[in-house]
Amino acid sequence: MLKLKYPFFIVIGSISDSDVPHEILTTLRRKMKGSVVSNRTTGQLSATMDGHSKSVNAVRWSPTHAHLLVSAGMDHTVCIWNVWSGGQKQARVFDCHQAAVKDVTWSQEGLSVLSCGYDCTSRLVDVEKGMVTRVFKEDQIVEVVKFCPTNCNLFLSGGSKGLLKLWDVRTGMVVNEYVRRLGPILDVEFTVDGKHLITSSDVSKSNLSENSIIVWDVSRQVPLSNQVYTEAYTCPCIRCHPFEPYFVAQSNANYIAIFCTRAPFKLDKYKRYESHGVSGFPIKCNFSLDGTMIASGSSDGCIYFYNSKTSKLFKKIKAYEQTCTDVVFHPVLPNVVASCSWSGEVSVFHVGFGNKSE
Repeated sequence: MLKLKYPFFIVIGSISDSDVPHEILTTLRRKMKGSVVSNRTTGQLSATMDGHSKSVNAVRWSPTHAHLLVSAGMDHTVCIWNVWSGGQKQARVFDCHQAAVKDVTWSQEGLSVLSCGYDCTSRLVDVEKGMVTRVFKEDQIVEVVKFCPTNCNLFLSGGSKGLLKLWDVRTGMVVNEYVRRLGPILDVEFTVDGKHLITSSDVSKSNLSENSIIVWDVSRQVPLSNQVYTEAYTCPCIRCHPFEPYFVAQSNANYIAIFCTRAPFKLDKYKRYESHGVSGFPIKCNFSLDGTMIASGSSDGCIYFYNSKTSKLFKKIKAYEQTCTDVVFHPVLPNVVASCSWSGEVSVFHVGFGNKSE
């Protein structure tokens, strides 16, 4: 296997879909057009990727190139995977960070990824050219990055000092700052319309649990509510439903809490998703594209699938021996998810869900 090494990245395989087997490529294209997929192909969709030497914190599917997956690892690397390649699945390895990588996301335009980590930077990388096109430096560990859903040139970063900054990728400058005495930022999430921002922070040292989840007005840069979640538990993940007016928070109390996205942003006291374990790990959860399901990693190494409407568990699969840290639904194939583990594994599963309305 030929490896081509350049400054900050290594070319191992191809990122082209020409390496994807014909049946799977046809499946991807048919699903994009809304056609029915042959059952003969589904068994070929599961895959295992080896490449990280330490824990993997996040995985994300490309929204524009459905055969590509990115992962962020504690081994300082960002990996691009050509998931169904008939050759080498690990296509690119970017080692531009000087410390562990905490989060990664794809740009909405083109083949670029934005990553952040313990080296106090966020870095925008052109995957095709293998170039770091912009570095955003801070004086804090950058825990999370998220692109604005209504403006692909803006992204938000949150870090270990509780600082929240809105950046413009074109200029590399901070556009807005969201200032409040917060602990380390654990996650950030824009509402679907981009008008509101939801943040989760670790306030365990300050005994101000009412500040753990805050809803902000994006344009005015002011908090709309800081008494959303008053339990004495941190929430490592926040996700908005793609259509319905609510968001969820992964709680270290070993459940996913549900909140309304409309003021006064009330907690649903009668429903929550609970069967999995969090146990202090930075475990993420995500909605399916149609919003009917929510999937969560778990400290027992399993992936849990819940009916988003009823909150009932309807599927559980054993993925790893150690903690499953993240799980995300494929942008085209509804029964395909990618996941990663505390032991450095990256996997893709084709899951048979049966009757999801149960």
